[in-house]
Amino acid sequence: MGLFGKSTKDSLPYQFEKKDLLGSGNFAEVFKAVPKTKRQYEKADGTSGQIPDVVAVKVIDKSKVEDMNDITREIDIMKMCDHDNIIRLFETWEEPKKMTLVLELVSGGELFDRIVAKGNYTEKDAADTILTLCGALKHLHDKKIVHRDLKPENILYSSPADDAIIKLADFGLARTLSSDGMMKTACGTPGYVAPEILKNEGYDSAAVDMWSVGVILYILLCGFPPFYEEELPALFDSILHARYDFPSPWWDAISGDGKKLVKELLELKIDKRLTADQVMTHDFSKNASHTVLADTQKALKKYNANRRLRKAALGVIAQQRLEKALAELRMGKQ
Repeated sequence: MGLFGKSTKDSLPYQFEKKDLLGSGNFAEVFKAVPKTKRQYEKADGTSGQIPDVVAVKVIDKSKVEDMNDITREIDIMKMCDHDNIIRLFETWEEPKKMTLVLELVSGGELFDRIVAKGNYTEKDAADTILTLCGALKHLHDKKIVHRDLKPENILYSSPADDAIIKLADFGLARTLSSDGMMKTACGTPGYVAPEILKNEGYDSAAVDMWSVGVILYILLCGFPPFYEEELPALFDSILHARYDFPSPWWDAISGDGKKLVKELLELKIDKRLTADQVMTHDFSKNASHTVLADTQKALKKYNANRRLRKAALGVIAQQRLEKALAELRMGKQ
């Protein structure tokens, strides 16, 4: 039947009962939904699995999508993935005016929100988070998939339970590495984007994801980002030169292994930047301390609140603003 089914009286939209509206965007709405019948889905390895009793259904209004190729590319990539820490796509269904995606429901909230709410937060918690994230990235990178938009909003917990696992989400900017071309699009989220993306010279490595892991690790250890400027050209200039430090007192309690891993991820030279495999066997991943990071948790609470306020006030930074900031940065170098 191909990637998409055909709409019939008994098609997918009639097989699911929509419940709560979970969110909406420029061209889609996401609902909590319950399958009316037991359903199977095809895994990446060709075997079958059982669709859960509760799922998330994303309904896309095709008339509002600028380029449907972006949607089909995202679907193709998600269908390649089969990992416990990557959100699963179970089914897709295309109709004349809309497209429906049946996804794994994740209800535990964002990474930083959960850390702020924890009773005690330790360096070991940060290490375990990075270890799990890199396990998911290894799965992607082994399949030549680059996420390109790693940030806290895209690292979610599966449920509110204390033992919930993290899930990597949002593959809208993901691409597959190709032997016949380089990626050149300036994309990602300011503050987390890798310097080689900003240079506009082309990049063909999963190392862009590992730079973002370095930014996330830095925040997990001290509670604020390594690169922080109000104006985008200044922010990008700091990233291009890897201009950051480990200020006291926030970094005083952090182990040497933790600082070493940050440096090895926020490395300008791509061939020296650590891979997901290397992070998973790093001394920090194995030997992180159980020291409570109370100051980090306080700083993260403040940063997280400010991040949400900025997001609410400004919305998602448009691609045009990214390009304008990059243009200003380049002109300043001439």
